[in-house]
Amino acid sequence: MGFRIKIEGGTESIELGLQSLTQVKFETDTPNDSNARSTDVGMALAISGKILTAVDGDEADATLKLANWSLVPAEKADCYRKVTVEVIAAEQVVREIYLSNAFVVDYKESYGDTEGVGTFKLLIRQKKDKNNLVEYKGGFGLQ
Repeated sequence: MGFRIKIEGGTESIELGLQSLTQVKFETDTPNDSNARSTDVGMALAISGKILTAVDGDEADATLKLANWSLVPAEKADCYRKVTVEVIAAEQVVREIYLSNAFVVDYKESYGDTEGVGTFKLLIRQKKDKNNLVEYKGGFGLQ
C-alpha cells in the first residue's frame, strides 16, 4: 500500500509520493459531551513520512515546502490550500480524499542517527465552514 498527496494553492504546489509517505489517517471529530449527532464536526488528515535526500541535482525534498506552508500565518489567504490524497494498493487507487480548504494544525520533523535523514508528521484540518466540500471517494476498481 502506498500514498500520493498533492497540495495546491499559494505560490507553488507540493507533491509527495510513494517513496516518502508512510502513513495517512483520515479523522472526523465530534464533541465527546454530546448525546446526539453534533453539527460541530471537524475533519483532519494526519500524514507521516520520511524526509528524503535530494540526489543527482534534484530539487529539495517536498517536505521543505510542507515546513514553509506550516509557517504561513492565518492572516494570509494561502494558509488554506486544496489537498488531494490517494491511497493506492496493487497499483490501484482505493480511496481518494479531497479537502478544499485545508490548513496546517501541526508540523513536526525529527532527526536521529538511525532513521536516515529524518521523519515528518503533518496534521491538517478542513476549515469547518467548508466541511460540505470534503470528498471521500472509493470503489474505483468497480468502474
